[in-house]
Formats: sequence, C-alpha cells, structure tokens
Amino acid sequence: MKIFAIGMNYVEHNKELENALYKPEAPVVFTKADSSLLKSGKPFFVPDHLGRIDYEAEVVVRINRLGKNIAERFARRYYDALTVGIDFTARDLQNQCKAKGHPWEIAKAFDYSAPIGKFKKISELKSVDDISFGMKLNGEWAQQGHSRDMIFGFDRIISHVSRFVTLNEGDCIFTGTPQGVGEVHVGDVLELFFEDEPMFKFEIK
Repeated sequence: MKIFAIGMNYVEHNKELENALYKPEAPVVFTKADSSLLKSGKPFFVPDHLGRIDYEAEVVVRINRLGKNIAERFARRYYDALTVGIDFTARDLQNQCKAKGHPWEIAKAFDYSAPIGKFKKISELKSVDDISFGMKLNGEWAQQGHSRDMIFGFDRIISHVSRFVTLNEGDCIFTGTPQGVGEVHVGDVLELFFEDEPMFKFEIK
C-alpha cells in the first residue's frame, strides 16, 4: 500500500501559510510511509522531538484498480471510495527543511501521522465534485471545506500521480486541506466529519 498526499491544493490555505493566494501549476505531490497510518479512534501520541504538530483535515481517495498513465477523462474508473483523514505535519521541521531547500517528507511521513476514517462508497454519495468535510477541535469547528474549492480535483490528481508512479488497488491519496490548520496539544479531542456524518473521534496524548 502506498500513501500519496497533495500539498497547497486550497487557495485560502496557501494564503494562511504563505501570505499569498498561491496557485501551483501542477499538483504538489509527496508521500507518507505505510507506518503513518493510525487506525480510526486510536489516540495520537505527540512526538516530543518533532516540535509543533499541526492538524490538516483532508478528503482521502481510495484507489480500486491498477493504473499507470491514466488519462484524466478516465480517472474516475480508478477510485471507488472516499473518506476523511488528518495529515499531521511537524510544522517547525517542515519550515526548516523548506528554508534549506531540502525535501520535507520527514515532517509529513512520521509514524501515525495519517489518521484515517472508514471509507464510503462513491455510489452512496450524491456527487464526488462537491464533498463537504471538516474537523472539530474540542467540540468547536476548526476546519470546514468542500471539494469544489480544490485547485486540482480528484481526477486531475489521480491522472498526475499515475504519470510518475503506478497506482495499485488499496493505495490512498490525501487531497489537500482547506484553511484553518492549527497546532494540537495534549488533551485535545479531534472529531472528523464527512458530508456532515461523524466519521471518527480521537484524543491527543
């Protein structure tokens, strides 16, 4: 199983991080390790040596068949389910890597940095082009987003990633986060929602 993720895919999120309405010319792709997965409901233990850890709520796509060099117009045949997850980010470490021009996977791919919910079949959804999702922090909305606001939609993302890496059944793609990211602290409780349905809830320890 491979885990891909897309950075800077919501304009307003880019503005809150970069102070500019930045739109990349192509999807910004990075990977997470398979050990990044955190089973639904399990607590997340803050790694003390990584500095500030930020939450980033995202829609996650599940690949359902082998694909390479997938044309965008056929991309919808290659995923069958969506869910919501968290792309935990070691923000201080990421900024240090960026400043030095280094890759920043170590700030994204550390153990248990990818909590993920149960998947919902696309056939159960009204439309994959306008998915609402969000995250509550200690009972209050911290992030709310819609897939319609993505710079690059699911089909474009899948087509782009498949130009470089063969996609296999079971691979997952985190598709980017909207504005509202922030730091987690011990004792926080995060609750993820997909189309207004509570998907999973877990504690920061």
